[in-house]
Amino acid sequence: MARPRSEDKRNAILEAATGVIALEGVSAPTAKIAKLAGVAEGTLFTYFNNKDELLNELYIQLKAELREVMATEALSTKSARSAAQHAWTRYVSWGVANPHKRKVLAQLGVSERITEHSKAGGMVGFTELNALLSRSVGSRILRQQPAAFVGALLGAIAETTMDFISREPSRAQQYSQAGFEAFWNALGAK
Repeated sequence: MARPRSEDKRNAILEAATGVIALEGVSAPTAKIAKLAGVAEGTLFTYFNNKDELLNELYIQLKAELREVMATEALSTKSARSAAQHAWTRYVSWGVANPHKRKVLAQLGVSERITEHSKAGGMVGFTELNALLSRSVGSRILRQQPAAFVGALLGAIAETTMDFISREPSRAQQYSQAGFEAFWNALGAK
């Protein structure tokens, strides 16, 4: 009879994968991931059928964590700018506090090993923020832009902001505000 799977071991494997991939990239060997997780390499494949499945699960987990961090309370009761800035600040703070997760999420986001299904799953839950941006376009607060472009713009400006905050933590608030202003003004209606 097969042993029951442990959620703790599964989480240890995903955490180890984050650390190893942050240092070695997506091509990091599963043997190193298993060793860091404190399990045999065969055990890793008890939890994940193959490396691609591990990478896709890690991507979905990191996106879910980010989504949870960016979740804003009562989006509909805040102004569009206030709600967007709240989500921005939480995103930037998460990225600065979790540089390995940030790096791995960026690598996985462009990896051919991440399936379209996983990418779509990673976007689930960001619907409130997307709806907020859509309402802002409808009320002419923001210009109409393709959602993928807005996401890429947000990511690029946020990455730059996080890099500067990491170099000069004493100016974190100033850089966060400047980054948000750059993002908001790039989309703002004239």
